[in-house]
Amino acid sequence: MSGETDLIKLYSARILALAADIPHAERLDAPDASVKKRSPLCGSTVTVDLSMDQGKITKFGQDVKACALGQASASVVGAAIVGTTREQIETARDQLRAMLKTDGPVPDAPFDGLEVLLPAREYKNRHASILLALDAAAEAAAQAEQAYCA
Repeated sequence: MSGETDLIKLYSARILALAADIPHAERLDAPDASVKKRSPLCGSTVTVDLSMDQGKITKFGQDVKACALGQASASVVGAAIVGTTREQIETARDQLRAMLKTDGPVPDAPFDGLEVLLPAREYKNRHASILLALDAAAEAAAQAEQAYCA
């Protein structure tokens, strides 16, 4: 398979559509926590804001400056995250990492839409960008829970 064909498969119409329509693509005014993550390899950044009530995400906002793959990941996360717990986010993050790096299964619902990123397994230089949204969301959820318990 040629490199050009690989890139066409990687940047599928679905990935490009997700990248073009990122849910919750605005910062929150008064979040419980905010976290910015940056991929040192490519410079992609994702900043997430979230609010929680009774252990669940009630509000979510994000500012995404990433490649199409990072944007697509943030789109799936944004569409699925409200109503989830810190534990679900951490599980999805760990499952996404395993899916990309060790041929693990697709993340559990509601984050199973990340399956669209399966072709990125072969592009290790894109993994950090793809993981940014869940990395930032997991850290923000942990911070929000700590603030609540303090």
